[in-house]
Amino acid sequence: MTRTIGVTEVVLRDAHQSLIAIRMAMEDMVGACEDIDQAGYWSVECWGGATYDACIRYLNEDPWERLRTFRKLMPNSRLQMLLRGQNLLGYRHYEDMVVDKFVEKSAENGMDVFRVFDALNDPRNMARAMAAVKKTGKHAQGTICYTISPLHTTEGYIKLAGQLLDMGADSIALKDMAALLAPQPAYDIVKGIKDTYGDVQVNVHCHATTGVTLVSLMKAIEAGADVVDTSISSMSLGPGHNPTESLVAMLQGTEYTTNLDPERLVRIRDHFAAVRPKYKAFESATLVDTDIFSSQIPGGMLSNMESQLKQQGAGDRIKEVMEEVPLVKADAGHPPLVTPSSQIVGTQAVFNVLMGRYKVMTGEFADLMLGYYGECIGERNPEVVEIARQQAKKEPITVRPADLLTPEWDALVEATSKLEGANGSDEDVLTYAMFPTVAPGFFTTRDEGPKNVGKTPEQMAAEMDAAKGASKAVTGPITYKVSLGGRDHSVTVERA
Repeated sequence: MTRTIGVTEVVLRDAHQSLIAIRMAMEDMVGACEDIDQAGYWSVECWGGATYDACIRYLNEDPWERLRTFRKLMPNSRLQMLLRGQNLLGYRHYEDMVVDKFVEKSAENGMDVFRVFDALNDPRNMARAMAAVKKTGKHAQGTICYTISPLHTTEGYIKLAGQLLDMGADSIALKDMAALLAPQPAYDIVKGIKDTYGDVQVNVHCHATTGVTLVSLMKAIEAGADVVDTSISSMSLGPGHNPTESLVAMLQGTEYTTNLDPERLVRIRDHFAAVRPKYKAFESATLVDTDIFSSQIPGGMLSNMESQLKQQGAGDRIKEVMEEVPLVKADAGHPPLVTPSSQIVGTQAVFNVLMGRYKVMTGEFADLMLGYYGECIGERNPEVVEIARQQAKKEPITVRPADLLTPEWDALVEATSKLEGANGSDEDVLTYAMFPTVAPGFFTTRDEGPKNVGKTPEQMAAEMDAAKGASKAVTGPITYKVSLGGRDHSVTVERA
């Protein structure tokens, strides 16, 4: 008997987040929406993650209007988003009422499936968001962030799945953001969840960077996975995801099928094949990188770090940073590397490479070490905890971080009402809440309309010619700029 495997198409969100530093303009996506809507996907991931940030920071686009547009263009599809639990789509914890409001407004504007995760796999940081999704009647997908360490085990992941089901999860997602999920662990974890909890839907999300995860998807399917994530082939591989069409071909002649429409897939592929060259300036240089089995850097983090370092003339330091990341991760108690922990650990690794280990510590990394993001599976390095305590001038905590927050919604409403260009909506209040340093500028320019940062081949050639003409020898110190959660950090280093 043939079993249908659902497919979540990620080309409208995670694919371009991972491959081209999340710069794709909405106008370059709308032309594919009808085919995506009719192709037969289980869901279409199109919002959340870092798209919200990118919309207002780079594209002058209202993220809520993006969601409403997707809802209008894909009326037959389950729209899916990635939600960072108590972090929502920002880079800090938010008070519970803000979490409730964000989920409520996301559902009102068209969201169907909320993939709720926490960067540390701390269930306390997912509980409120999960409850909020259940209250709206939408699909709450409890998420396990996969990583590898001496402390992470199959049994531990199965136990976490049970905790998420106890919260009311409608399905469980196994999220492999760094392409670390090898075939056998994929089989063991999915089978363990199925054997332990019965007929629970299991979704599996993998990136492709290490070259092994298409096999991992097959083993997960054999173990009972119900839905897997892929991206159309013209926006796949590298630090992105496995190709949708490759999954379809892999299942031919087996007892499994996707029932996806092949003609629609061809049209979706061709659409993004034509669009992708416009974003060449943001492309990740990574194709296959098996060093990730040791560095554990996820696709989105890798492409954004490369883009950031290249912009500052520091692309040659990426390998040193990748070697430092797992050391910082271990000091922090082995958190999975996914937003925001990936940015926090990654930025600290950059600082360690440029300035010496923990000579300069970001405020966010200090908070991670002190428990203000939640609990990690492992013990934090006590020496680094003490450095963080002295720098931050506050004590470590063990309670749920959001329990320390005071109600903030009314103050956010008042603050937003004073901003030029804000329209008085709850959506604008939420935009300001998550990005208080970026939102005010966005509100003043929103009426100018979205901006496309992609470039035609002709524009790129002209810019290269101009750059050659203006090139000259550079001497003196180098200043590196690293952005984390809307805050810029500068480090100046003398040239060797």
